[in-house]
Amino acid sequence: MWKMIRARIQQGYRTVPYPDGPAPALPPRYVGWPRVDSNQCPAECDRCGQVCPTQAITWAPDSRQLTLDTGCCLFCGACARACDAGAVEFTREFRMASSRRSALVVTDQSPLPAVELDQAMRQILGRALRLRQVSAGGCNACEADTNVLNTVGWDLGRFGVQFVASPRHADGLLVTGPVTRNMRAALEKTYHAVPAPKIVIAVGACAIAGGPYRGHPEVHDGADSVVPVDVYVPGCPPHPLTILHALLAAIRGSDARL
Repeated sequence: MWKMIRARIQQGYRTVPYPDGPAPALPPRYVGWPRVDSNQCPAECDRCGQVCPTQAITWAPDSRQLTLDTGCCLFCGACARACDAGAVEFTREFRMASSRRSALVVTDQSPLPAVELDQAMRQILGRALRLRQVSAGGCNACEADTNVLNTVGWDLGRFGVQFVASPRHADGLLVTGPVTRNMRAALEKTYHAVPAPKIVIAVGACAIAGGPYRGHPEVHDGADSVVPVDVYVPGCPPHPLTILHALLAAIRGSDARL
């Protein structure tokens, strides 16, 4: 017993102070919200589009418009590495969640997306959120980065956010995976089992648009083809900090602060 107490004192406080303090340091290889500059694109160049594994980035030479859909993006950085002109770059910004799918499409000078839930819904949720997680055919990477929020380093419960076993005890769903054909019925039944009003949060490129499986006949290219989605969290997988910001923004507002 005394050994445990001594070890706890030696370890000190390990929970990240965000959002009331500074955000934890992101790893050097972290890839965040992208920026594009169509003015830097040579007219006949399409290297970025050719290397993108999910066709998330497109270049229209006639209108000279470069767009990058972060809902489809795997954040692999291949487009930025292929672009000698520097028209594509990835920042270290982690606040990428949006309540509008269209806001995830980046163009020149695009603002950061925001989570803007209906005020009535936010009042109903109050300062608490109970979620049923549905893994709809994912690789478990998004699930892992969601589960880590329950560890002592993040302590998701201090914000009143918890994952529950039954959808009947939930305020909404957190969906991962591209929604395979075999999981469609399960997702629909789970959604209908959640009492209204409810929210649905799609986490990861697969849950938003199908990810690397986009267009495959065995998947439904994301959760919003099956159930209505209120919050989109891009990434492959999203960093735990990106997921945490999305959850807090859903109940506290876009600044994710008290």
